[in-house]
Amino acid sequence: MRRALASLTLSHFRSHKRWSLSADGRPVALFGLNGAGKTNILEAISMLSPGRGLRRAQADELIRRPEVIGWKVSALIDTPDGPREVETSVQGPGQRREVRVDEKAATQAGLGEISPMIWLTPSMDRLFTEGAAERRRFLDRAALSFDPKHGEQSLTYEKAMRERNRLLKDGPADPAWLTALEAQMATAGTALALTRAQTAARLSAAQDEAETAFPRADIAIEGEAEQRFAEIIEAGGDPVDEQASAEAALIETFASGRFRDGQAGRTLSGPHRSDLTAIYAAKGVGAKLCSTGEQKALLISLVLANARALADVSGAPPIILLDEVAAHLDQDRRAALYDEITSLGAQAWMTGTGAELFEALGDRGQMVEVTPVI
Repeated sequence: MRRALASLTLSHFRSHKRWSLSADGRPVALFGLNGAGKTNILEAISMLSPGRGLRRAQADELIRRPEVIGWKVSALIDTPDGPREVETSVQGPGQRREVRVDEKAATQAGLGEISPMIWLTPSMDRLFTEGAAERRRFLDRAALSFDPKHGEQSLTYEKAMRERNRLLKDGPADPAWLTALEAQMATAGTALALTRAQTAARLSAAQDEAETAFPRADIAIEGEAEQRFAEIIEAGGDPVDEQASAEAALIETFASGRFRDGQAGRTLSGPHRSDLTAIYAAKGVGAKLCSTGEQKALLISLVLANARALADVSGAPPIILLDEVAAHLDQDRRAALYDEITSLGAQAWMTGTGAELFEALGDRGQMVEVTPVI
């Protein structure tokens, strides 16, 4: 079984007035000069999955200038359940993003079931040295590839937390209303923590079973609920059995922290504060202390582990987006990356400034030159 874009069309998206390609399921190497719009194509593909895409842009930012008439990305996607026609668009500035699947209105969460995607961009190279928010986002994107509802749980949690913060700041707040919001936060937050712990376990297992040229990253989640679930998974138990207890513990955490959170103007404890840690296993060194090249290799290792784990769970690997990844790898590592992608059977969309960066891919990939848009 496979999952791949068979065709892709962009209309008034970023720099592209119109761009289309018929693909044959092989990895796609997009090469061309800087500014040609290669990353814009990857971003357009990422909009065929839930969320705001690989650059987390607002919908209006994706509109081509100077026309400002909205944008549309459409694709025919081969899936294990057969081909699906997928389209996402914004009709104009200030309009909501719409999704259609097989010509019928659909939700963004539904995209996660049709075309799960994972990606790696140059901005993620600082993942291990920046703040915890970026690492949580990385982990949550991996979790979303396994559970399309993960994004909805995150939105529910964030919305309830913002309302609770407002009530505590404005005070005095109705205790019953705070209790209701905290219960909502605990339910969504526990679900987030559970999926994160399951995702970390899957990434670790996928690295255990792999023969790879990329270094193993031993990962863990710093977060009370996530650690609670991780211990159960490691012991061979079912973490779902602990969900009610973990939810009750979160409710107590929020209730007991009302005064402190009100003084701070924000919620100081909960899954929104969790962090992802990684260790270069062979060296026993924290990823944040590794060289830039080692950190890049660890990131690639985790992305490949995500793809392998998802293939095991769903029967087909996700679509992989790799922006400018080849330029930061030596010749041997590039060849190893292409070998792993093709061995996995994944359709990866990769960008680079020159075709020579994809020489080791050979006829296993589809080479596409992207020329600057005038």
